[in-house]
Amino acid sequence: MPGKNLAEVGGVPLVARAVRACVDARHVSAVVVSTDDGGIAEAARAAGAEVVARPPGIAGDTATSEAAVLHALDAYEAMHGDVVDVVVMAQCTSPFLTAEDITGVAAAVLEDGADSALTVAPFHGFLWRAADDEADAYGVNHDKAVRPRRQDRPQDLLETGAAYAMRVPGFRKSGHRFFGRTALVRTDPERVLEVDEPGDLARARALAPLLGTGGLPGAAPLRPASEAAPLDPASGATAPAPRSN
Repeated sequence: MPGKNLAEVGGVPLVARAVRACVDARHVSAVVVSTDDGGIAEAARAAGAEVVARPPGIAGDTATSEAAVLHALDAYEAMHGDVVDVVVMAQCTSPFLTAEDITGVAAAVLEDGADSALTVAPFHGFLWRAADDEADAYGVNHDKAVRPRRQDRPQDLLETGAAYAMRVPGFRKSGHRFFGRTALVRTDPERVLEVDEPGDLARARALAPLLGTGGLPGAAPLRPASEAAPLDPASGATAPAPRSN
């Protein structure tokens, strides 16, 4: 989806929604968007973020989010002469990310002693997988020969893809968002939606009026993009939000 992170949900670009959630969250002392696109940079600054120019080598479709966050950490520390203790990664492809989600993962690390944290939501589905020869199928999170009631099964938790927090020394050492003791921060399953395809964007736009003001309950109304400076079409980018203690 070209220009995905500038696509509007509730009249606000996805990147601006993510920035606003980070700005309004407790514990967050700096919000930084990593991008190689001028339109995304403009929208991010208008929403209250600093911007780090992402190098071409980590700006393609195959680049990892971890590479972008590590580069943003280095750039932020160099610009401010500061050392970041904890970093939160917020993904703007989750349009219903809230300040409470960001606060939750940050607090799990800062207050509860976790090394890494992520947002999850209760999941009650029965997962299946086809056998290698496609001739049979088996249950992934259940025994297909036993059909328990959902309330009798251990609770499964779905990674929402919305927010993550990591202690920076461990993150730099592992190069991965999950390491050490990982905390699960439960969120509202009704808000779990990732915009990867046009159909996802259509669903997000339909749900936005039902999920609070601008998709961010408790926050002041987000300014629609139509009231901001015009934005150029852009390619997608992730929006990590570095934070120092």
